[in-house]
Amino acid sequence: MKRYIIALLIMVSATAAAARTVYSLNDNWQFFYKLETSSDYARHISLPHTWNLDALAGAGHYLQTTANYSRDIYVPSEWSGKRLFLKFYGVQSIADVFVNGHHAGEHRGGWTAFTFEITPFIQYGQNNSLVVVVSNAYQNDVLPTSSEVNLYGGIYREVELIVTEQTTVSPLYYGSDGVLINQLNFADNKVDATASVWVTSTLDRACDLYITVRAPTGEVVYSRYLKGRIEEGRPIDIPFSIDEPLLWSCEEPNLYTVTIGIGPRQEDEVTVTTGFRQIDFSSPSALKINGTRIPIHGVTLYHDRAAIASALRTLHYDEDMELINDIGANAVRSATGPHSQYFYDCCDRNGTLVWIDTPFTRAPFLSDVSYFATNRFRNNGLQQLREIIIQNYNHPSVVMWGISSLVWERGDNVLEFLRQLNSTAKTLDPSRPTVACSNQDGDINFVSDMIVWQQDLGWERGTIDDINVWREKLHADWGNLRSAVAYGAPGSIEQQSDEAVKPARIDPRWLPERWQTEFHEGYARNILSDSLFWGVWINNMFEFGSVRYTDGIAHAGLVTFDRKDRKDAYYLYRALWNRRSPTLHITEKRRNMRQDTIQQVKFYSSAAEAPVLTVNKDTIATRQIAPCQFISDSVVMKGRNEIVVRAGDLSDRNSIVIVVMMPKEVGR
Repeated sequence: MKRYIIALLIMVSATAAAARTVYSLNDNWQFFYKLETSSDYARHISLPHTWNLDALAGAGHYLQTTANYSRDIYVPSEWSGKRLFLKFYGVQSIADVFVNGHHAGEHRGGWTAFTFEITPFIQYGQNNSLVVVVSNAYQNDVLPTSSEVNLYGGIYREVELIVTEQTTVSPLYYGSDGVLINQLNFADNKVDATASVWVTSTLDRACDLYITVRAPTGEVVYSRYLKGRIEEGRPIDIPFSIDEPLLWSCEEPNLYTVTIGIGPRQEDEVTVTTGFRQIDFSSPSALKINGTRIPIHGVTLYHDRAAIASALRTLHYDEDMELINDIGANAVRSATGPHSQYFYDCCDRNGTLVWIDTPFTRAPFLSDVSYFATNRFRNNGLQQLREIIIQNYNHPSVVMWGISSLVWERGDNVLEFLRQLNSTAKTLDPSRPTVACSNQDGDINFVSDMIVWQQDLGWERGTIDDINVWREKLHADWGNLRSAVAYGAPGSIEQQSDEAVKPARIDPRWLPERWQTEFHEGYARNILSDSLFWGVWINNMFEFGSVRYTDGIAHAGLVTFDRKDRKDAYYLYRALWNRRSPTLHITEKRRNMRQDTIQQVKFYSSAAEAPVLTVNKDTIATRQIAPCQFISDSVVMKGRNEIVVRAGDLSDRNSIVIVVMMPKEVGR
């Protein structure tokens, strides 16, 4: 009975809607591991899903394996004559799709969407079996081959069934919507653009098309009907112009909608959202949007969080964006690969700039190999790059394409492949710059349009003051490069060290939050004001899961893995970057049991009023050591102490208890 109720609902909705109809396939899946001997072991699950939640919770081992996902799809006989497509928004990392035992296609790469047509395999008027075989095992020809992040496995993003007429805007063009909006020119207060539309048909060689462009106000600013010739693998280009456009910027993220339709009877219709802006990256020290220099205050994002791993839903992206807005960041880096389309929609609406990495990356582990000089490796990298660019092309928030991260110029010559990636990105999209993240010398730094130097001086090697030596050398030797800097250090809120001196050799398990804070304070004093850099990127906004670290978490985040706690360094950047809401924050509140009677009090303030510090109601002198950073040295404390800082209407407080350790008696 349930099957027929579902079928009835499908037929009713198909009748009432336009010819293109999209159905969610997130429910009613069965999941079982490939090595399980019987389907009796199958679990009933909903998507998004990953099989490594137990490992994340510490209740099992991290699994790199193969599993099956299966469900039935009832296709009513009334759909005979229509075309059916399956769209997957993310499967980690290799997916083979079968319909009624027929192999519909394979996709290799875990970060991008893909679509297969399943029309030839469908049996109308009955249930159709859908099986997806998924593997998250590392492969030498599927990027990334080196990574800090967990590849959790599973169908971790949504799945859709798309039903269309025989002639349709193609869902098959690299997993995109089949419509790309190309901004060609902006002059004399007018935007010239082209809508490139990929059309597929089993019947026709020509079709009637219409285009409607709506302004952010909802007003129709352009419309046209035309006849287009269908050529598989080539788009139909529709030129259009907009007078006095409302440009997209960080301050005013104006968005236009472009609707493409097919046929006089609305046989198909696709709507995409975009924005018009100019990106200028010609200056070594500036990225300009619409002619205005934008100092980049960016944060690096990975792809998971506690309890749910990579199976993020819209509410999780909303929560993360709220924190990104609160800290005052104006840019995000999607490290290792792209996030969901929903997240970039949020960035479009929010005015947040985006850098998306290609998954060509090298983790900081000596035994890792990130580059394999094989055709299969190179082809996979180029395929994933094309998917990333084409799927995210219409997002005005996306302003740069990352071609590599921390790769080594050692062993097999990687330069040819880097140049191929860069050339492919520039061919697909000449309007956006390419960028690479580097911690190496050599020719690899001269391939992309822009370079981001990853630094950790002052953590595992050297002191924070050494960053000035590095800056001077960069100015002298490579000042002509378009440079930015990325940096970060780990710190666990569970470790509140009272040590005054950092160990000579840092144990991977030694991660006091205090030292992460001092690392960021030092870099903020020495880096943020340097005019050489077009931007600063903080590694990372959030902690992320990694089985390659001692407790399974990479602690180099400003916010904890579960998003419940903001570390002191978070408030440092909030004070520096958030101009909408002032910050007043006393550091080291979690280190409230201390031994020394002479203490240091530090706090951050971006308030317009001068801060006033009191300890046990006594006013204590403070000095400002850098923008927003204040300190009071040699504060005498005994027993329980109440610390309060006020600035205008803002206040913050802390309690410190001094516990004096008695020396051991001789002979004991």
